[in-house]
Amino acid sequence: MNEIDVLTAFIEEGYQISPEAVDLICSHCSPKELVAYVLENIDLSVLVIDVEHIDLESFSSLTHVNEESFHLSDELTSGADSSYEHSYQAPSMPEGFQSNYCNVESPIAILSDITDNSTCVGEYMEFVQFFRNRYTRLSDIIRSRITARPIESLKKGKGTNFRGSKDASEISIIGMISDMKSTSNGHKIIEVEDPTGSFSVLIRMADKELFEQASHFVLDEVVGFTGNLTNDGNLMIVQKITLPDLPAVNPKRTKTSGKAVLTSDIHIGSNTFLEEPWERFLDFLNGDTDNEALAAISKEIRYLLVAGDLVDGVGIYPGQDEELSILDVYDQYKKAGEYFSMIPKHIKIIISPGNHDAVRQAEPQPRLPESIRDYFPENVTFVGNPSIVDLDGVKVMLYHGRSIDDLVAAVPGVSYADPTKAMVEMMKFRHLSPIYGSRVSIAPEKKDYFVIGNVPDILHCGHVHTVGVEWYKNVLLINSGTWQDQTEFQKRVNVVPTPAQVPVVDLETLKTTILKFNE
Repeated sequence: MNEIDVLTAFIEEGYQISPEAVDLICSHCSPKELVAYVLENIDLSVLVIDVEHIDLESFSSLTHVNEESFHLSDELTSGADSSYEHSYQAPSMPEGFQSNYCNVESPIAILSDITDNSTCVGEYMEFVQFFRNRYTRLSDIIRSRITARPIESLKKGKGTNFRGSKDASEISIIGMISDMKSTSNGHKIIEVEDPTGSFSVLIRMADKELFEQASHFVLDEVVGFTGNLTNDGNLMIVQKITLPDLPAVNPKRTKTSGKAVLTSDIHIGSNTFLEEPWERFLDFLNGDTDNEALAAISKEIRYLLVAGDLVDGVGIYPGQDEELSILDVYDQYKKAGEYFSMIPKHIKIIISPGNHDAVRQAEPQPRLPESIRDYFPENVTFVGNPSIVDLDGVKVMLYHGRSIDDLVAAVPGVSYADPTKAMVEMMKFRHLSPIYGSRVSIAPEKKDYFVIGNVPDILHCGHVHTVGVEWYKNVLLINSGTWQDQTEFQKRVNVVPTPAQVPVVDLETLKTTILKFNE
């Protein structure tokens, strides 16, 4: 169901619908059913249907798709048996082991995913459409907070402003950052553009709070600026900055229970893959442990989410073949399928790809191809990167996190050792990968799948091989580490991974516990 079909369906019933609501419906895995549900349940007093009128949680509860606490607990991992045979066999269920959720349905709804929706071929107008979609969606968020005018009007009006402004000379614009530079006096000059033109704004070094805020700007980010024009009307002196940032409100979530395990960057096939800790992890999922605390957690697990780099891949970087224990990528996935077949069937598994996986390198990435999916058991759902899934009322955005490389290079204070700082910047930008043309190759789709329109309950990333957990404005940010020891490349660039550590999230409270399987 495409955008025109959605528009037509609502127009025929006498309703108008916002572009954001159309995007939300089109990105859903069941758009026709969602349209019917919205039309059936919409309040008759509503004239224009917007995102807020689309109750995905209630809709998800009717459908089933098969496809601030940060606790490091040594107690939970003490006493783990470290003696394993090299040829690992799935443990039999311990006598008396019974999951609390073996007989409870664990529904999964895919709310956003590029899979089967990619249309780009790299033509010029596709790039134009891609950036216009980004600008429109992010500027609409900012426009709800400030009264902005088109850049084109600045050159015509020379400082005139909307009626009702407290300061007749104060104006606001919203633009995408196209260039940043410093003056000889240390001030920042930022070039921004909207669909009508471009303009320069100046942030003075003396305005310390604004200057610090601007030091975190990156190219292609959408920002609102409020200030005064210089006498010649060619420059704005900024007095206020407005980001699309998350709203400071408590999200409404459906009451649910159980736990979700978040992991990523397993790198099966690498000679630095930590096989024994991974096997201890599989034992834990099967309830095969003498540790009472671990056994209690294991019984409550309903979901396992993998945010990319399931295998190490082949030909990802020069000389990789010398660091592989499994040389064929299909054999790597076969081994992965064997491992995931050992996980209890009541645990629903969601796997999205990363830059080491066998899909296109350009993001957004579709799910793994059918020839690979066939290696895995029926309790595995494959999604693209990025994607949004609904776990029985808890919305999780999965993104492998390759843009963290760009943010580490561009934003002061962001580092691989503390990956959630980069994820906070994503939340402020309301965009997972704002910088175009740097380390991340981005495909110019009609819709920018990296825009964070609907705020998730959890953002789950990987890629950087370090564990991090942080809350930001009621969103739980988790980077789930790795199952790979330090590689030669990481040694050269001084990246120290934190492997075999697994965040486990209580779906009712979002309280997070880190389990360690490498000790």
